[in-house]
Amino acid sequence: MALTDTATTPPYRPHIGPTRQYMRDIVLGVNDGLVSIFLLVVGVVGGGLKPREVLLAGLTGAVAGAISMAAGEYIATKSQEEVFDSEQDLEWEHIKFHRQRELDEIRQMFGDMGLPADQVEQVVAALDNDDEALIKTMMALEFGVVETERRKPLRAAVFSGLLFIAGSLPSLIPFMVVTTTGAGLIAGAIGAGIGLFAVGALKTVSTRKSPWISGAENVAIAAAGAGISYLVGSLYNAYA
Repeated sequence: MALTDTATTPPYRPHIGPTRQYMRDIVLGVNDGLVSIFLLVVGVVGGGLKPREVLLAGLTGAVAGAISMAAGEYIATKSQEEVFDSEQDLEWEHIKFHRQRELDEIRQMFGDMGLPADQVEQVVAALDNDDEALIKTMMALEFGVVETERRKPLRAAVFSGLLFIAGSLPSLIPFMVVTTTGAGLIAGAIGAGIGLFAVGALKTVSTRKSPWISGAENVAIAAAGAGISYLVGSLYNAYA
């Protein structure tokens, strides 16, 4: 039933746009950089390293992490897209040689959605006259694949790698200027904490949940990890 009371009708909100399929790469890249490099820094500080040594360890970890993230995302995305391409080729084969079976599948899927039988037949008849529309419908309904949501492997890799580097900076920049590890760790913790809260809050743009809860959750997880990392470094420094 359509809403007609403008007092209770929410304002129109547009969708995120063409970058939404890369939201995972954006959030994961910067968040992983923030968490992993901060925990690395905390661990080596606990291990008794000097500021320049902490910086070297952090920079090495950031470069290695960014390359690993980018390579992994490229391979994973490329593999997934190749699977979709293979399935689409198979769908074309089915349409060419087993057309009636494909139309029966369409008929069943739209029927399962609750469309009346007469409307289902109208849809099936229209798709039967347009192979492009038929293949797109089959890919969307059977595999959840829509062309506008397909991901480009190189773009996913660049997002992941560069944002991992960006996420590592709040933990590393302080050690470029400080003379004591304590000051660097405090400044890094503040910077990483702000970044983690911002990332947690940012993802609610798409999830539309509370930014405060999401941000605090992100910070809490990293803080727990930092405690463990510092403990490991301290134990190593004490007994190694």
